[in-house]
Formats: sequence, C-alpha cells, structure tokens
Amino acid sequence: MSKLQNRVALVTGASRGIGKAIALAFADVGCQVVVNYRKEHAAAEAVVDAIRSKGPRAVAVQGDVSIVTDVERLVGQAESALGEVGILVNNAGISQIKPFQELLEADWDEILRVNLKSAFLTTQRVLHNMRGRRWGRIINISSVAAQTGGVVGPHYAASKAGLIGLTHYYASSLAKEGITVNAIAPALIETDMITSNPNASTARIPMGIFGSPEEIARAAVLLAESDYITGQTISVNGGWYMT
Repeated sequence: MSKLQNRVALVTGASRGIGKAIALAFADVGCQVVVNYRKEHAAAEAVVDAIRSKGPRAVAVQGDVSIVTDVERLVGQAESALGEVGILVNNAGISQIKPFQELLEADWDEILRVNLKSAFLTTQRVLHNMRGRRWGRIINISSVAAQTGGVVGPHYAASKAGLIGLTHYYASSLAKEGITVNAIAPALIETDMITSNPNASTARIPMGIFGSPEEIARAAVLLAESDYITGQTISVNGGWYMT
C-alpha cells in the first residue's frame, strides 16, 4: 500500500496534458484527486471518470487559479468534497508564442499572473491546514525555459524561473514542519502546448524525442512519496539541460 493512500491531491490545470497524467498517477497510488480546470469541463469530467474507475474518489472543480476568489472557492469545494488538501501540484499555465520584440506589457502581465501568481495563491491557501497537520507536499511545474531560456519567450522563461525561486523560499521556510516543496522542469513534453509551437523541435533534445506526460507524472509521485527531498528542481528534459 502506498504511503499516499487516501491523501487528497489537488492538481491545477488537470483536464489534459501533464496535469491529467499527474492526476491519474496519483490515483494509481490511492490518492483522492481534485481535478481543477478553467474551461474544459467535459475533459475534466472525463479525467474524474478515469480516476473513479481506478477506485479512488475524485471531483472536478472549475476555477481560474490566478484569481484569489476562485482559489478560495476551489479549495473550499475540494475540502467539502474530499477533505483537506495534502498534496498540491501547481501545474496550471499558459504559453504565448510571440517574437520578443513584439511583446506588450499586457502579454507579460498575463503570463506572470497565470503561471506564477497562481502558484503563490494556491500555496498560500492550502498551507494553513498542511502546517496544522505537519505534513504536506507542494510540487511546482516549472520548465527547462527557466534554465535555458526555452523556445516560447522571455515572459514565459521568467514566469517559470519565478516558480523555482518560489519553491526555494517555501522549501527552506517549511522544512521543519513536515512539508516538502519541489519543482519539476520538463522540456518538450508531447502536449498541445508543444505540438502547437513551431519552435519546438526534437532536434533541440539530445535524445532526439519528445517526452511523455507520464514521465512528469512519475516524478511528481516520487516527490510526493519522499520525506527527504525538498527544495529541488527535478529536470525531465531528454538531456537538453544537465546539472
């Protein structure tokens, strides 16, 4: 039996792609799962059905996690349906492919709000109960763009680098309270975000292939199961960036 059995995992942006794979992976180890989505209701409900077919309970909850009132409602509904959130995966994010010389202030603000501010808001909301239980797992989905600049733009790279800084702060502040905080930095995972980006090519990857969402999901479960890994960025990138 997994040590995560019956823990409640909240995965933001979980209706498809990496978030969906992570939600299903947590269900495989016995977690109850909150599937957050912003627009794709039918897709989120399909993920919930897949989780329930594995045995655990699950619920889909709509919410824009870059808006504090939505975060409050999301976590409140999650707690009412399944119980206190013990595992938070900050996966929700967007990309916006545009030449850097054409970027506007509004482009910058949107990417930073959706990709970085959202992780701050959701983390702040769940920490009270995690600290009370002296157990919690927070996993932030960053990107190789934080380490190399990537192929989307400076606003995207900055937002993903900000997630690593956020990870370091919370990890060092909460290490004595039974709460671990880590990041995962994927590169060119085969999702809609990558297949729609003309700059994303397997030629950039030493291994010569795109990664699968399940690779990221396995790393997330590993981090949630560990009592001793905190403050780390796990790179899953086919060799693009080496540490």
